[in-house]
Amino acid sequence: MLDIKRRVGTALLDLLVSRRGYRVMRDLAYGPHRRQKLDFYIPKGLNAPAPVILFFYGGSWQSGDKIWYRAFGEAFTSKGIIVAIADYRLYPEDLYPAFVEDSALALRFVREQVVGHGGNPARLFLAGHSAGAYNAMMIVCDPRYLRELGGDPSWVRGLVGISGPYDFLPLKEDKLIEIFGGDRRVESQPITYVDRACPPMLLVAGSKDRTVSWKNTRRMAAKLREFGTDVTEIVYPGIGHIEIILSVARLLRGRTTLREDIVRFVQEI
Repeated sequence: MLDIKRRVGTALLDLLVSRRGYRVMRDLAYGPHRRQKLDFYIPKGLNAPAPVILFFYGGSWQSGDKIWYRAFGEAFTSKGIIVAIADYRLYPEDLYPAFVEDSALALRFVREQVVGHGGNPARLFLAGHSAGAYNAMMIVCDPRYLRELGGDPSWVRGLVGISGPYDFLPLKEDKLIEIFGGDRRVESQPITYVDRACPPMLLVAGSKDRTVSWKNTRRMAAKLREFGTDVTEIVYPGIGHIEIILSVARLLRGRTTLREDIVRFVQEI
């Protein structure tokens, strides 16, 4: 039911999203698999190298499509930020850690390619919603994924986690147990890898989220601060799991200040 609401909501919003002020480059392959593709949203009229946000959507690692998230691209290109939105491998075809590996691969691709599209690779940010926030957090907190590609978390200027699951054991849903190879696999949890300072982070959640408790955000923020990471933590009152990501869209921006908070974070870091 949650996935149906996400699909319907994003599809309806897509019909209403402005096509002005930016151009879209679709289906750029960052790897050989059919799911390893991303789209660039590039503001028109850039006068200087622009900051870049690489966004990973949610869907419980079981569903999702980058084409549903034009509203996210428009929200930030209108502020002079380049946006990349990536697909990644999903269950049941693939299991953990395939989607984390894909996220690292997408980051390397964006870092290598964005200069040619007016972006500044030194101002490259990760953002994700729900499962996508997990993916982003894993490649920053566990450096093995980027090191295998010749990089490290210093590639990332900052991270925006939106309603992310960072500390969610024991698993209770059968599909999640299958995805992660057990109900108590500690090495699958981003919070496990927090043992040093990470790039600055903006971690947000909604107080009425019944899918991923806002307490995930609170626990992760506290652990990151223990090791010296600069963390801004926001819990939006009265906001649910899907509503929070839809609130960046032009028609729904009054519901939260998420868009403004992300723009401020990108501009100030």
